[in-house]
Amino acid sequence: MKLIHKNVDKGGQGTVVLIPEESEDMWHAYNLVAEGDSVRSTTIRKVQNETATGSSTSSRVRTTLTISVESIDFDTQACVLRLKGRNIVENQYVKMGAYHTLDLELNRKFELRKREWDTIALERIDMACDPTQSADVAAVVMQEGLAHVCLITPSMTLVRSKIEVNIPRKRKGNIQQHEKGLAKFYENVMQGIIRHVNFDIVKCVLLASPGFVRDQFFEYMFQQAVKLDIKLLLDNKGKFMLVHSSSGFKHSLKEVLQEPAVMTKISDTKAAGEVKVLEQFYTMLQCEPSKAFYGKKHVLRAAESMAIEILMISDNVFRCQDVNQRKEYVRLVENVRDAGGDVKIFSSMHISGEQLTQLTGIAAILRFPMPELEDSDSDDEKGAKDSDSE
Repeated sequence: MKLIHKNVDKGGQGTVVLIPEESEDMWHAYNLVAEGDSVRSTTIRKVQNETATGSSTSSRVRTTLTISVESIDFDTQACVLRLKGRNIVENQYVKMGAYHTLDLELNRKFELRKREWDTIALERIDMACDPTQSADVAAVVMQEGLAHVCLITPSMTLVRSKIEVNIPRKRKGNIQQHEKGLAKFYENVMQGIIRHVNFDIVKCVLLASPGFVRDQFFEYMFQQAVKLDIKLLLDNKGKFMLVHSSSGFKHSLKEVLQEPAVMTKISDTKAAGEVKVLEQFYTMLQCEPSKAFYGKKHVLRAAESMAIEILMISDNVFRCQDVNQRKEYVRLVENVRDAGGDVKIFSSMHISGEQLTQLTGIAAILRFPMPELEDSDSDDEKGAKDSDSE
Protein backbone atom coordinates (compact mmCIF):
# COMPACT_ATOMS: atom_id res chain seq x y z
CA MET A 1 0.00 0.00 0.00
CA LYS A 2 1.30 3.44 -0.89
CA LEU A 3 0.57 6.30 1.53
CA ILE A 4 0.13 9.52 -0.49
CA HIS A 5 -1.10 11.80 2.28
CA LYS A 6 -1.97 11.55 5.96
CA ASN A 7 -3.54 14.27 8.06
CA VAL A 8 -4.91 13.07 11.38
CA ASP A 9 -5.21 15.58 14.25
CA LYS A 10 -4.69 14.91 17.98
CA GLY A 11 -8.40 14.27 18.41
CA GLY A 12 -8.23 11.43 15.89
CA GLN A 13 -10.11 13.22 13.10
CA GLY A 14 -8.65 13.41 9.61
CA THR A 15 -8.01 11.85 6.23
CA VAL A 16 -5.54 9.53 4.56
CA VAL A 17 -4.96 9.07 0.84
CA LEU A 18 -3.88 5.57 -0.19
CA ILE A 19 -3.14 3.52 -3.32
CA PRO A 20 -3.57 -0.28 -3.01
CA GLU A 21 -0.71 -1.87 -4.97
CA GLU A 22 -1.21 -5.61 -4.37
CA SER A 23 -4.03 -8.00 -3.49
CA GLU A 24 -3.18 -8.01 0.23
CA ASP A 25 -3.66 -4.22 0.26
CA MET A 26 -7.35 -4.69 -0.61
CA TRP A 27 -7.66 -6.82 2.54
CA HIS A 28 -6.10 -3.96 4.52
CA ALA A 29 -8.54 -1.50 2.89
CA TYR A 30 -11.47 -3.79 3.85
CA ASN A 31 -10.27 -3.67 7.47
CA LEU A 32 -9.87 0.13 7.37
CA VAL A 33 -13.15 1.31 5.82
CA ALA A 34 -16.13 1.30 8.19
CA GLU A 35 -19.77 2.34 7.85
CA GLY A 36 -20.11 6.06 8.45
CA ASP A 37 -16.68 6.86 6.95
CA SER A 38 -16.51 9.01 3.84
CA VAL A 39 -14.54 7.78 0.83
CA ARG A 40 -13.52 9.80 -2.22
CA SER A 41 -12.38 8.13 -5.44
CA THR A 42 -12.81 8.18 -9.22
CA THR A 43 -15.73 6.20 -10.62
CA ILE A 44 -17.75 5.62 -13.79
CA ARG A 45 -21.31 6.99 -13.76
CA LYS A 46 -24.02 6.44 -16.36
CA VAL A 47 -25.46 9.85 -17.33
CA GLN A 48 -28.66 10.60 -19.27
CA ASN A 49 -28.31 13.41 -21.82
CA GLU A 50 -31.31 15.12 -23.45
CA THR A 51 -30.87 16.15 -27.10
CA ALA A 52 -32.38 19.25 -28.74
CA THR A 53 -35.18 17.09 -30.20
CA GLY A 54 -36.23 15.91 -26.76
CA SER A 55 -34.89 12.36 -27.04
CA SER A 56 -32.42 11.13 -24.46
CA THR A 57 -29.10 9.30 -24.80
CA SER A 58 -26.97 7.79 -22.14
CA SER A 59 -23.21 7.94 -21.82
CA ARG A 60 -20.66 6.76 -19.29
CA VAL A 61 -18.48 9.44 -17.70
CA ARG A 62 -15.55 9.25 -15.32
CA THR A 63 -15.99 11.48 -12.29
CA THR A 64 -14.72 11.86 -8.73
CA LEU A 65 -17.28 11.15 -6.02
CA THR A 66 -17.33 11.34 -2.22
CA ILE A 67 -19.78 9.01 -0.53
CA SER A 68 -20.79 8.37 3.06
CA VAL A 69 -20.34 4.60 3.35
CA GLU A 70 -23.47 2.60 4.23
CA SER A 71 -22.51 -0.91 3.12
CA ILE A 72 -19.24 -2.71 2.37
CA ASP A 73 -18.74 -5.78 0.19
CA PHE A 74 -15.36 -7.42 -0.35
CA ASP A 75 -14.99 -9.63 -3.43
CA THR A 76 -11.98 -11.80 -2.56
CA GLN A 77 -11.86 -13.42 -6.01
CA ALA A 78 -11.77 -10.17 -8.03
CA CYS A 79 -9.93 -8.31 -5.25
CA VAL A 80 -12.43 -5.43 -5.40
CA LEU A 81 -13.96 -3.55 -2.47
CA ARG A 82 -17.49 -2.29 -3.22
CA LEU A 83 -18.71 0.60 -1.11
CA LYS A 84 -22.31 1.76 -1.34
CA GLY A 85 -23.49 5.08 0.04
CA ARG A 86 -24.92 8.52 -0.62
CA ASN A 87 -23.07 11.29 -2.44
CA ILE A 88 -22.11 14.01 0.09
CA VAL A 89 -20.14 16.45 -2.11
CA GLU A 90 -21.65 18.46 -4.97
CA ASN A 91 -21.03 16.85 -8.36
CA GLN A 92 -22.16 17.85 -11.87
CA TYR A 93 -23.30 14.28 -12.69
CA VAL A 94 -24.60 13.00 -9.35
CA LYS A 95 -27.15 14.78 -7.15
CA MET A 96 -26.46 15.34 -3.45
CA GLY A 97 -27.85 12.41 -1.47
CA ALA A 98 -28.07 10.11 -4.50
CA TYR A 99 -26.86 6.53 -4.00
CA HIS A 100 -23.75 5.31 -5.77
CA THR A 101 -21.42 2.30 -5.52
CA LEU A 102 -17.69 3.02 -5.49
CA ASP A 103 -15.37 0.20 -6.53
CA LEU A 104 -11.94 0.42 -4.90
CA GLU A 105 -9.45 -1.40 -7.10
CA LEU A 106 -5.71 -2.04 -7.29
CA ASN A 107 -3.62 0.99 -8.31
CA ARG A 108 -6.60 3.36 -7.95
CA LYS A 109 -6.15 6.16 -5.41
CA PHE A 110 -8.79 6.72 -2.72
CA GLU A 111 -9.21 9.16 0.16
CA LEU A 112 -10.61 7.90 3.46
CA ARG A 113 -11.98 10.24 6.12
CA LYS A 114 -12.96 9.08 9.60
CA ARG A 115 -14.56 10.99 12.45
CA GLU A 116 -12.14 9.15 14.72
CA TRP A 117 -8.98 7.22 13.80
CA ASP A 118 -8.32 4.81 16.67
CA THR A 119 -5.03 3.05 17.40
CA ILE A 120 -6.05 -0.18 15.62
CA ALA A 121 -6.87 1.68 12.36
CA LEU A 122 -3.63 3.72 12.54
CA GLU A 123 -1.62 0.53 13.19
CA ARG A 124 -3.28 -1.08 10.16
CA ILE A 125 -2.07 1.83 7.99
CA ASP A 126 1.47 1.53 9.36
CA MET A 127 1.41 -2.22 8.71
CA ALA A 128 0.01 -1.84 5.18
CA CYS A 129 2.31 1.03 4.13
CA ASP A 130 5.57 -0.09 5.75
CA PRO A 131 6.76 -3.19 3.86
CA THR A 132 9.06 -4.16 6.74
CA GLN A 133 5.94 -4.75 8.88
CA SER A 134 4.96 -7.72 6.72
CA ALA A 135 8.50 -9.07 6.34
CA ASP A 136 8.53 -12.12 8.57
CA VAL A 137 11.67 -13.56 6.92
CA ALA A 138 15.12 -11.94 6.94
CA ALA A 139 18.26 -13.04 5.12
CA VAL A 140 21.95 -12.24 5.28
CA VAL A 141 23.85 -13.21 2.12
CA MET A 142 27.57 -12.91 2.72
CA GLN A 143 31.08 -13.70 1.61
CA GLU A 144 34.36 -12.56 3.14
CA GLY A 145 34.21 -8.74 3.27
CA LEU A 146 30.72 -8.33 1.73
CA ALA A 147 27.23 -8.85 3.18
CA HIS A 148 23.66 -7.83 2.37
CA VAL A 149 21.04 -7.73 5.16
CA CYS A 150 17.65 -8.23 3.50
CA LEU A 151 14.00 -8.39 4.53
CA ILE A 152 11.67 -10.59 2.50
CA THR A 153 7.99 -9.61 2.23
CA PRO A 154 5.27 -11.58 0.40
CA SER A 155 5.91 -9.41 -2.68
CA MET A 156 9.48 -8.10 -2.59
CA THR A 157 12.98 -8.28 -1.16
CA LEU A 158 14.33 -5.16 0.52
CA VAL A 159 18.06 -4.61 1.08
CA ARG A 160 18.25 -2.81 4.42
CA SER A 161 22.04 -2.74 4.74
CA LYS A 162 25.06 -3.40 2.54
CA ILE A 163 28.24 -4.07 4.50
CA GLU A 164 31.67 -3.88 2.87
CA VAL A 165 34.93 -4.22 4.81
CA ASN A 166 38.37 -4.48 3.24
CA ILE A 167 39.96 -7.59 4.82
CA PRO A 168 43.75 -7.98 4.36
CA ARG A 169 44.73 -11.27 2.74
CA LYS A 170 45.81 -14.13 4.93
CA ARG A 171 49.57 -14.16 4.34
CA LYS A 172 52.44 -15.39 6.46
CA GLY A 173 53.24 -12.70 9.00
CA ASN A 174 49.95 -10.94 8.26
CA ILE A 175 47.54 -13.33 10.01
CA GLN A 176 46.81 -10.88 12.84
CA GLN A 177 45.71 -8.15 10.39
CA HIS A 178 43.49 -10.65 8.57
CA GLU A 179 41.84 -11.76 11.84
CA LYS A 180 41.35 -8.14 12.88
CA GLY A 181 39.66 -7.26 9.56
CA LEU A 182 37.45 -10.35 9.77
CA ALA A 183 36.35 -9.50 13.33
CA LYS A 184 35.47 -5.94 12.22
CA PHE A 185 33.43 -7.33 9.31
CA TYR A 186 31.56 -9.81 11.52
CA GLU A 187 30.87 -7.10 14.10
CA ASN A 188 29.37 -4.82 11.40
CA VAL A 189 27.16 -7.64 10.09
CA MET A 190 25.98 -8.45 13.62
CA GLN A 191 25.09 -4.78 14.23
CA GLY A 192 23.25 -4.72 10.89
CA ILE A 193 21.11 -7.67 12.03
CA ILE A 194 20.39 -6.06 15.43
CA ARG A 195 19.48 -2.74 13.77
CA HIS A 196 17.35 -3.97 10.86
CA VAL A 197 15.73 -7.26 11.91
CA ASN A 198 12.58 -6.85 13.98
CA PHE A 199 12.45 -10.18 15.84
CA ASP A 200 8.88 -9.47 17.01
CA ILE A 201 7.82 -9.91 13.37
CA VAL A 202 10.63 -11.94 11.78
CA LYS A 203 10.24 -15.68 12.38
CA CYS A 204 13.26 -16.91 10.37
CA VAL A 205 16.72 -15.45 9.57
CA LEU A 206 18.63 -17.13 6.75
CA LEU A 207 22.43 -16.91 6.93
CA ALA A 208 23.80 -17.76 3.48
CA SER A 209 27.35 -17.86 2.11
CA PRO A 210 29.81 -19.92 0.10
CA GLY A 211 32.26 -22.04 2.12
CA PHE A 212 32.31 -21.73 5.92
CA VAL A 213 31.80 -17.94 6.20
CA ARG A 214 28.25 -18.32 7.59
CA ASP A 215 29.37 -20.90 10.19
CA GLN A 216 32.28 -18.75 11.36
CA PHE A 217 30.07 -15.66 11.53
CA PHE A 218 27.32 -17.54 13.43
CA GLU A 219 29.91 -18.76 15.97
CA TYR A 220 31.36 -15.20 16.35
CA MET A 221 27.89 -13.61 16.74
CA PHE A 222 26.76 -15.93 19.56
CA GLN A 223 30.12 -15.78 21.35
CA GLN A 224 29.64 -11.99 21.41
CA ALA A 225 25.98 -12.36 22.42
CA VAL A 226 26.99 -14.48 25.44
CA LYS A 227 29.95 -12.23 26.31
CA LEU A 228 27.94 -8.98 26.08
CA ASP A 229 24.61 -10.52 27.19
CA ILE A 230 22.74 -9.48 24.00
CA LYS A 231 19.34 -10.93 24.94
CA LEU A 232 17.78 -10.02 21.57
CA LEU A 233 20.09 -12.50 19.83
CA LEU A 234 20.19 -15.12 22.59
CA ASP A 235 16.37 -15.29 22.79
CA ASN A 236 16.07 -15.72 19.02
CA LYS A 237 18.93 -18.14 18.33
CA GLY A 238 16.49 -20.80 17.12
CA LYS A 239 15.29 -18.52 14.29
CA PHE A 240 18.64 -18.65 12.45
CA MET A 241 19.06 -21.11 9.59
CA LEU A 242 22.44 -21.66 7.89
CA VAL A 243 22.32 -22.35 4.15
CA HIS A 244 24.67 -22.35 1.14
CA SER A 245 24.82 -19.55 -1.45
CA SER A 246 27.23 -19.04 -4.35
CA SER A 247 28.18 -15.48 -3.28
CA GLY A 248 27.42 -12.57 -0.92
CA PHE A 249 25.57 -10.62 -3.63
CA LYS A 250 21.81 -10.03 -3.48
CA HIS A 251 21.09 -12.12 -6.60
CA SER A 252 22.30 -15.24 -4.71
CA LEU A 253 19.18 -14.94 -2.55
CA LYS A 254 17.07 -16.36 -5.38
CA GLU A 255 18.86 -19.73 -5.26
CA VAL A 256 18.69 -19.73 -1.44
CA LEU A 257 14.90 -19.25 -1.41
CA GLN A 258 14.44 -22.10 -3.90
CA GLU A 259 16.09 -24.63 -1.56
CA PRO A 260 13.35 -27.12 -0.51
CA ALA A 261 14.43 -26.99 3.17
CA VAL A 262 14.26 -23.18 3.14
CA MET A 263 10.87 -23.16 1.38
CA THR A 264 9.48 -25.50 4.05
CA LYS A 265 10.90 -23.37 6.87
CA ILE A 266 9.59 -20.02 5.63
CA SER A 267 6.21 -21.10 4.26
CA ASP A 268 3.56 -18.90 5.82
CA THR A 269 5.66 -18.08 8.88
CA LYS A 270 3.28 -15.45 10.28
CA ALA A 271 0.35 -17.84 10.18
CA ALA A 272 2.59 -20.55 11.66
CA GLY A 273 3.27 -18.24 14.62
CA GLU A 274 -0.47 -17.73 15.12
CA VAL A 275 -1.09 -21.49 14.94
CA LYS A 276 1.57 -22.02 17.62
CA VAL A 277 -0.07 -19.53 20.03
CA LEU A 278 -3.48 -21.10 19.41
CA GLU A 279 -2.05 -24.57 20.13
CA GLN A 280 -0.58 -23.17 23.36
CA PHE A 281 -4.06 -21.86 24.25
CA TYR A 282 -5.76 -25.23 23.61
CA THR A 283 -3.12 -27.04 25.70
CA MET A 284 -3.64 -24.54 28.53
CA LEU A 285 -7.40 -24.99 28.24
CA GLN A 286 -6.97 -28.73 28.90
CA CYS A 287 -4.16 -28.66 31.48
CA GLU A 288 -4.75 -25.36 33.35
CA PRO A 289 -8.27 -24.17 32.43
CA SER A 290 -8.17 -21.39 35.04
CA LYS A 291 -5.42 -19.68 32.95
CA ALA A 292 -7.15 -19.87 29.53
CA PHE A 293 -10.40 -18.11 28.67
CA TYR A 294 -12.36 -17.08 25.59
CA GLY A 295 -15.40 -14.90 25.04
CA LYS A 296 -15.77 -11.17 25.57
CA LYS A 297 -17.12 -11.30 29.16
CA HIS A 298 -14.33 -13.44 30.61
CA VAL A 299 -11.52 -11.76 28.68
CA LEU A 300 -12.65 -8.25 29.71
CA ARG A 301 -12.72 -9.32 33.36
CA ALA A 302 -9.24 -10.82 33.07
CA ALA A 303 -8.00 -7.56 31.50
CA GLU A 304 -9.45 -5.54 34.39
CA SER A 305 -7.26 -7.63 36.74
CA MET A 306 -4.23 -7.04 34.45
CA ALA A 307 -3.97 -10.85 34.21
CA ILE A 308 -3.60 -11.24 30.43
CA GLU A 309 -0.24 -12.48 29.17
CA ILE A 310 -1.32 -13.10 25.53
CA LEU A 311 -4.49 -11.67 23.99
CA MET A 312 -5.67 -13.29 20.76
CA ILE A 313 -8.22 -11.25 18.85
CA SER A 314 -9.60 -11.68 15.33
CA ASP A 315 -9.46 -8.70 12.97
CA ASN A 316 -13.15 -9.20 12.14
CA VAL A 317 -14.21 -7.97 15.63
CA PHE A 318 -12.93 -4.52 14.59
CA ARG A 319 -15.25 -4.56 11.56
CA CYS A 320 -18.38 -4.57 13.72
CA GLN A 321 -21.00 -1.96 12.80
CA ASP A 322 -21.47 -0.88 16.41
CA VAL A 323 -18.98 1.97 16.95
CA ASN A 324 -19.13 1.65 20.75
CA GLN A 325 -18.37 -2.08 20.52
CA ARG A 326 -15.34 -1.39 18.32
CA LYS A 327 -14.15 1.23 20.83
CA GLU A 328 -14.51 -1.36 23.59
CA TYR A 329 -12.25 -3.81 21.71
CA VAL A 330 -9.70 -1.05 20.95
CA ARG A 331 -9.62 -0.10 24.65
CA LEU A 332 -9.10 -3.77 25.54
CA VAL A 333 -6.06 -4.02 23.21
CA GLU A 334 -4.60 -0.78 24.61
CA ASN A 335 -5.15 -1.89 28.23
CA VAL A 336 -3.50 -5.28 27.67
CA ARG A 337 -0.48 -3.61 26.04
CA ASP A 338 -0.24 -1.00 28.82
CA ALA A 339 -0.17 -3.85 31.37
CA GLY A 340 2.76 -5.47 29.51
CA GLY A 341 0.71 -8.15 27.74
CA ASP A 342 1.26 -9.38 24.18
CA VAL A 343 -1.52 -8.81 21.61
CA LYS A 344 -1.89 -11.04 18.55
CA ILE A 345 -4.36 -9.76 15.94
CA PHE A 346 -5.32 -12.79 13.83
CA SER A 347 -6.34 -12.50 10.18
CA SER A 348 -9.75 -14.07 9.66
CA MET A 349 -8.52 -15.12 6.18
CA HIS A 350 -6.06 -17.60 7.74
CA ILE A 351 -7.05 -21.00 9.10
CA SER A 352 -5.90 -19.97 12.60
CA GLY A 353 -8.15 -16.89 12.39
CA GLU A 354 -11.10 -19.09 11.43
CA GLN A 355 -10.45 -21.29 14.49
CA LEU A 356 -10.31 -18.22 16.73
CA THR A 357 -13.61 -16.98 15.24
CA GLN A 358 -15.19 -20.28 16.36
CA LEU A 359 -14.03 -19.33 19.88
CA THR A 360 -16.01 -16.03 19.64
CA GLY A 361 -13.04 -14.24 18.01
CA ILE A 362 -11.38 -13.38 21.31
CA ALA A 363 -9.30 -15.48 23.73
CA ALA A 364 -6.56 -15.00 26.32
CA ILE A 365 -3.77 -16.87 28.08
CA LEU A 366 -3.41 -15.51 31.63
CA ARG A 367 -0.33 -14.80 33.76
CA PHE A 368 -1.95 -16.31 36.82
CA PRO A 369 -5.01 -18.55 37.44
CA MET A 370 -8.42 -16.90 37.84
CA PRO A 371 -10.70 -19.81 38.89
CA GLU A 372 -13.45 -17.33 39.77
CA LEU A 373 -13.96 -16.74 36.02
CA GLU A 374 -14.70 -20.43 35.46
CA ASP A 375 -17.79 -20.17 37.65
CA SER A 376 -19.37 -17.48 35.49
CA ASP A 377 -20.46 -18.39 31.97
CA SER A 378 -22.06 -16.42 29.17
CA ASP A 379 -24.35 -17.28 26.31
CA ASP A 380 -21.82 -16.45 23.61
CA GLU A 381 -19.24 -18.82 25.12
CA LYS A 382 -21.80 -21.60 25.50
CA GLY A 383 -22.71 -21.16 21.85
CA ALA A 384 -19.04 -21.30 20.88
CA LYS A 385 -18.54 -24.54 22.84
CA ASP A 386 -21.56 -26.09 21.09
CA SER A 387 -20.28 -25.11 17.61
CA ASP A 388 -16.76 -26.23 18.51
CA SER A 389 -17.96 -29.69 19.50
CA GLU A 390 -19.92 -30.16 16.27
